[in-house]
Amino acid sequence: MVPDVIPLQKVLFGSPGTGKSYQIREIATAQLGIALDETTKTLANTVKTVFHPEYTYADFMGKLLPQSQGGSIIYKFYPGHFLQALGSAYQGLMNGNREHYLLVIDELNRGNAAAIFGTVFQLLDRESDYWSSYEIDLSDLELMELFKLMSYEPTLNNQVITIKYKPYQDFFNDQEQAALSNFNLDGARLARLLKRGKISIPPNLSILATINTSDESIYYLDSAFKRRWDWEYVESPTLMSVAPDSIQSIRLVLDNGSDLKWRNCIVGVNRFILSNAQSIRRIEDKQIGWWFMKSDDGKISLQQVKGKLMFYLWDNVFAKDRRPLEIILTKKLARTNPVKLITFADFVEHTEVLMRYFQLEGEDF
Repeated sequence: MVPDVIPLQKVLFGSPGTGKSYQIREIATAQLGIALDETTKTLANTVKTVFHPEYTYADFMGKLLPQSQGGSIIYKFYPGHFLQALGSAYQGLMNGNREHYLLVIDELNRGNAAAIFGTVFQLLDRESDYWSSYEIDLSDLELMELFKLMSYEPTLNNQVITIKYKPYQDFFNDQEQAALSNFNLDGARLARLLKRGKISIPPNLSILATINTSDESIYYLDSAFKRRWDWEYVESPTLMSVAPDSIQSIRLVLDNGSDLKWRNCIVGVNRFILSNAQSIRRIEDKQIGWWFMKSDDGKISLQQVKGKLMFYLWDNVFAKDRRPLEIILTKKLARTNPVKLITFADFVEHTEVLMRYFQLEGEDF
C-alpha cells in the first residue's frame, strides 16, 4: 500500500549555525505534513534526541533502571527514543489515522552511531513499499513497553504477555482480522509482525538527523551506515546568499555604541575563510551560518563575539596556522613590524578591528 506521505531517512550536514534544526522543521511541515505549534515551536508526532559520547543502545531502545519505592528497590523499564517513536507510529498505523511520525537525531556523529543503533541498523534498509527490508526480534521487556506505548496495557504473568486477558499473539490475531475488515492493510501487516514478537520500521515513520561538520572530535561513520541515508548539505552564507528576514536588521554593537551590519560580518568572515583555503583543512566545514550566534533584541555585543566567534576562529578554523590572522591584522593596524599572535589574549584584543574588516568584506553582499 502506497503511503500518503513518502517517508524520509535523511542526514542534514553543514557548518555550525546554518539552520539545520530549523530546516528539519521546514521538512517536517512541508514534506511530511507534521503540524508545528507556533507558540512552542515544537512538532507534533515527533520524538527528538541528541547523540553524545555517553549515549548508548539502551538510551536508544530502552533500559531497566532501579528506583526506590516504599523503602524498597524496584526495577522499571524506561523506553528509549527509538522505541518511543516506533510505538507512536505503530499506534497510528493500527488506528488507521494516516498521520506521519518523526524521529529527530541531532549531532548524529557525536555518539557511536553504529553501537547506538545496534540491531536497529538492519531496519534502515527499506523496500519500495517503505517498510524495512528486514525484521528484528524484541525481548519480552521491550515488547511489553512497546505495547504500553501503543496504549494496549499489557500484563506479564508466568512469563506470558497478555493483552485484555489474551496472549498477545491471540490479541494481535484479532487485530489483524479487524484491520483487514477495515481495509487497513498496513495495520494488518503490523499485527502479523507483532504477534511474532518482531519489529520493522513502518512507512509512517521518518528519521531525520543532523551533523555539524566542523566538529572534528566526532565518531567515524562507516560507509555501510552512510549509504542507508539520504544526505543534504546545508550551505553557509556567501555573497550569492539571501539573508533571511530575521537576520537583516541584526546589528553588532561596538563598545563606543556604533554598530555594524551582522549579516555583512557573517559573509565577510566566510569570505575571509575561503580566501585562505590553502591553509585550512576541510574548508567547507569551517564557515559559519546565519545563526552561529543568537541576538538579544536584534543586537549582538562585541563581548559575545569575543567569547564565541573569535574563539571559534582561533581554536577551530586557524588552529594549525595563525599566519592569515597575523597578516590581516598587520595590514589593518598598519604595523611596521608583523603582528605575532602567541596567545588567544593577543588575538581577541583586536576583535573590533577584525569585525570592521569582515563587514567591509561582506559589504557588496
